[in-house]
Amino acid sequence: MLTPEGCRRRRERLVNHLGWKTPVVLADPIHLRYLAGFHVEAIHQHADFGAILVLFPNGDGRLYYDSRLPGASAQVEQHEALVWYDGQSPGRGPRRLIFEPILNQYGGRIHDALTDPQAREIHTAISQLRRAKDEDELEMIRRCLRATEAGHAWARQHLQAGMTELEVYSGVTQAVYQFLGHWAVVYGDFVAAKGKKRGGPPTNYRLQRGDTFILDYSVVLGGYRSDCTNTLCVGSVPPRQQELYEACLEAIRAGESALRPGATGQHVYHAVRDAFRRRGLEAFFTTHAGHGLGLMHPEPPFFVPHSTEVLQVGDVVTLEPGLYCDDCGMRFEHVYRITETGCERLSEHTLALACTSSQ
Repeated sequence: MLTPEGCRRRRERLVNHLGWKTPVVLADPIHLRYLAGFHVEAIHQHADFGAILVLFPNGDGRLYYDSRLPGASAQVEQHEALVWYDGQSPGRGPRRLIFEPILNQYGGRIHDALTDPQAREIHTAISQLRRAKDEDELEMIRRCLRATEAGHAWARQHLQAGMTELEVYSGVTQAVYQFLGHWAVVYGDFVAAKGKKRGGPPTNYRLQRGDTFILDYSVVLGGYRSDCTNTLCVGSVPPRQQELYEACLEAIRAGESALRPGATGQHVYHAVRDAFRRRGLEAFFTTHAGHGLGLMHPEPPFFVPHSTEVLQVGDVVTLEPGLYCDDCGMRFEHVYRITETGCERLSEHTLALACTSSQ
């Protein structure tokens, strides 16, 4: 959970950055998570309904939310539940309109709605401020990573020929839930990479010996998320897959050497690509080399050609080199925090093709 101190600092940074002298009303879910720690899990019955945050010039926040949502856990100075339906009397008109009196009280505007004159300024400022993660945000991401790693460990121990992609997904998610002690969103790629297929949700496809299985997924907690990838061979590891695997690990090491404050996204991308080029494999590297991570996936900075975005201290990023040939595909991914002197690796899952179930 985000801390009250962390949310307060982020609100103060925003109002100081923009120089606001009057209250503003925010409703974008990303902004409410970042500034107030307000997040409704996707499994919640009322997840489609959000809240509004009134942000005052001194950094105070006041959250208004539907009483059937868990808004009381938000990290703000004041919160107020608005009753639309109490389970004993009819709902009070269209549900969205319960916020109308509050909006009228503060000028009738939602300032981060795309139709508002201030929306571009607000979205741009928050996007920039979100780059450097605070310690409470890092703790959320670390917990997501530890849960993700539990799922990767399960897959290395249990994946084998005859399982369906859906069965692998089920086992991975169960390992995540066991680690956390509760349900969480688990989404990503759980597929055998065959031909041009390199990602997507799990299907009823039954794994065969010789397949390469891409396990690239995220766990979401409070809106923050992980993003960790490993590729597993079903059965023994053929020499060709071993060669591609070693090339991907070399590319990750090359990318790590480029992760430092002041480096551009294209510099990191070319460090990864050059590692493949030295092995004559660059034609099979057809995706980005990594990206930023936090409340969105992906988010800036992007490690792609022509990216002039500059790495800064506090960025959380991934390196994600992959190779995709006609007969197989694979990719591997770690998560890093940019430090004053370079980078710190945050993820700890094992990058290895071999499953212990096959050994």
